[in-house]
Amino acid sequence: MRRRYATKLLQTLGDPYRLSIVEHLSASPHSVQQLANKLPISRPAVSRHLRVLKVNNFVRDEARGAQRIYHLRPDGLAALRAYLEQLWGDAQRRFVIAAENVAPRRNKR
Repeated sequence: MRRRYATKLLQTLGDPYRLSIVEHLSASPHSVQQLANKLPISRPAVSRHLRVLKVNNFVRDEARGAQRIYHLRPDGLAALRAYLEQLWGDAQRRFVIAAENVAPRRNKR
């Protein structure tokens, strides 16, 4: 994954309200009003955060009557997870190399 894209995803979830919205949507789909009822921010503010999440592929919406129902998009989180797993794998490989280079060698008799 390109670093710029990963940075954008991390910045998107760096906002505590957007992270809360993602957490709520991970449990079940919600309307804007349902999310606003659970958060200490206004309904228009929730809509703005949802718009940012949608642009960055974390959520999708569907029309249900006069409401828009928001769902979590697994592929958005999967992209972020892949990036974090890549970082973890790289760090783990470096740790193994470092540990092997500083480990005391046993004398063979």
